[in-house]
Amino acid sequence: MRYLLRKLAFYVVALWAALTLNFLIPRLMPGNPVDLMLSKLATKGPVTPTTRAAIQALLGTDTSSSLWTQYWRYLHHLVTGDLGTSIAYFPAPVSQVIGQTLPWTVGLIGIATVISFAIGILLGRAAGWRRGSWIDNLIPFTTMLQSVPYFWLALLLLFLLASTWPVFPLSGGYDVYSVTPSWSLPFLQSVLYHGALPALTIVISSIGGWMLGMRNMMVSTLSEDFVVTAEAKGLTPRRIRSRYVARNAILPSVSGFAISLGFVVAGSIVTEAVFSYPGIGSALLLAVGNNDYALMQGVFLIITLAVLGANLLVDLLYGVIDPRTRARS
Repeated sequence: MRYLLRKLAFYVVALWAALTLNFLIPRLMPGNPVDLMLSKLATKGPVTPTTRAAIQALLGTDTSSSLWTQYWRYLHHLVTGDLGTSIAYFPAPVSQVIGQTLPWTVGLIGIATVISFAIGILLGRAAGWRRGSWIDNLIPFTTMLQSVPYFWLALLLLFLLASTWPVFPLSGGYDVYSVTPSWSLPFLQSVLYHGALPALTIVISSIGGWMLGMRNMMVSTLSEDFVVTAEAKGLTPRRIRSRYVARNAILPSVSGFAISLGFVVAGSIVTEAVFSYPGIGSALLLAVGNNDYALMQGVFLIITLAVLGANLLVDLLYGVIDPRTRARS
């Protein structure tokens, strides 16, 4: 219980610090979203000071009040679930924009991250257990793929598999001309078809890191005294590999996996930009281009909650997998 309370207290403080930075950073950026919207309205006629004050109140960017007052108002809106109104998607509220774009990002980036982690760990375990085998010799190639800039690899696969040989579509999250968003089988098939190439790119570019890390930890763990003791007891190689070596070798990868899951939202920006995918990364890019403070704060809030939540979950899981962490805490 003390271990759990200590972890929860740390993450509460980290959440408060992240929310405070989330409030300050957009206000330190150059530009004013109110001026941007007023410039659009001015093309249709004169804009009165009353209109400016109404837009400031609507967007929550009233600079007449003190920064401290704005901060408390910001925290109150967070508690009540009011994230403000988006400028880029005006007049849609930020919560609606996030609710529409977040499932696309989690479905694509999240599933691709889990698949790459699982494949990389399994291949790394086999490579570490059978050093010098063909699986072990794959590591330089997979590591090379990881070192290639992601956007370049994505553009290359787009050129080969969507343009030269049109196996996959060039862009989009589904076929907007033949299906409508629903839980119907044709729509789900269209989503899987359009998400296959972005997911394949993510798996190819990230599998090498998981594989190399697991392979090196397997080699290091094989020289530990408890493995030698297990062999001396006459245990089967399969049990030694699974229960003794792999279980201890995977611990560092679990921490890295938590960080990767936490940054699923943040890491989607390049993917969605290259493939024109309708996720939260595309919404964030549009928000930055339009000085949309409310939407930027909402997306950063989701990223913060995802990172802290994933790390908290793995901290608690780590205490179950490796009881030594509870003893040291």
